[in-house]
Amino acid sequence: MAVTRRVKVNLPVAEDEEPWTAAEVTEVRDILKADLVRMEKAIQIAEAGLADLFSEGADGAGRDAADIGSSNFERDQEMSLMQNARDMYEQAQLALRLFEAGTYGWCEACQKPIGKDRLLVFPRATLCMDCKRREERR
Repeated sequence: MAVTRRVKVNLPVAEDEEPWTAAEVTEVRDILKADLVRMEKAIQIAEAGLADLFSEGADGAGRDAADIGSSNFERDQEMSLMQNARDMYEQAQLALRLFEAGTYGWCEACQKPIGKDRLLVFPRATLCMDCKRREERR
């Protein structure tokens, strides 16, 4: 019989935000878990597409330059999609680990609350908006 572990989570909020409700906490956890499942499928699909592209052959025999260029473009796109899915998967894994450890919702850079509004929109966030802006400027 599987035992469901209940973790009491007291998520931080920004100064002007209301405390988290139990329903909101559950919603964020469920979104993170669903993201993991969705990203696993996306990775599998991208890997299969990439395998198909590589199995078509890359020697170029009997193919014109446009066909080779198109194949290379498709392969690069599939690789990009796969890497993006892997990045999102890793973000969701990290957020869920932080959630389970009771440290979810705190900015990795400044240790201030990320903000309830931000986490409801982007549950994988590990940086507050100020730190994210600074990171993107670099």
